Amino acid sequence: MIVVTGATGNVGRALVRILTDAHVPVTALARHITEAEVPPGVRAVAADLAEPAGLRTAFEGATALFLLVAGEDPGSILDVAKAAGIREVVLLSSQGAGTRPDAYRHPLLFEAAVRGSGLDWTVLRSGGMSSNAFAWAESIRAGREVAAPFGDVGLPFVDPEDVAAVAAEVLRADTHHGAVYTLTGPAPISPRERAAAIGAVLGEPVRFTEQTREEAYQLMARFMPLPVVEGTLSILGAPTEDEQRVSPDVQRVLGRAPYTFAAWAARNAAAFR
Repeated sequence: MIVVTGATGNVGRALVRILTDAHVPVTALARHITEAEVPPGVRAVAADLAEPAGLRTAFEGATALFLLVAGEDPGSILDVAKAAGIREVVLLSSQGAGTRPDAYRHPLLFEAAVRGSGLDWTVLRSGGMSSNAFAWAESIRAGREVAAPFGDVGLPFVDPEDVAAVAAEVLRADTHHGAVYTLTGPAPISPRERAAAIGAVLGEPVRFTEQTREEAYQLMARFMPLPVVEGTLSILGAPTEDEQRVSPDVQRVLGRAPYTFAAWAARNAAAFR
């Protein structure tokens, strides 16, 4: 049995589907989840990573855990996991933990806890995800327009489907213990180019307007911690060479190239119509 936390999110939902299709028993965990939201045969458990004591029931009978960076006490989460018999943890962290540790201390806290847990572990450091473009869905549906900062700065955004596929492979094999994988897409792509790719899928142009850094900061500060806002804007506006570099790790683990942003947009076109 594998426990998938964040099972209703972009990565978690795909991971539950991939594991279920491979006939792997799954417990799908999220703060708000019902049996209707998971494939037949999947156990759905509503629980919060911020309250580790409430995870005991979810972890019972499991041997492996896919863990998000959520809550403030990773040590307690992992203690509950060990007590339940879990032997392996795969952590979904952030590329920023490696490139900007001062801004991404929360993921680093989880990485340190996983490394010191005594469990077999693997860390997946995801770059920015293609699904971030869902933030544009309302404005594209309403007026075929997008506003974003740093319009011509490209980053190799990764498809959540690839992140989920890597996680599934790592969880089912015993050859990845102690590895840290950086997950990116196949090529850098700018906000202007991503808007154009969505327009191509829709068959209509999507107008792009470049925001100032301050405009973007004010919007992001409404739903993100301020240090993360600063770190994110720094990556988006002035990425390091490592942040712009295409990682070979998706190809290495899956034996195929990562999906393009255009492929992600085509698969999710309904969200923008």
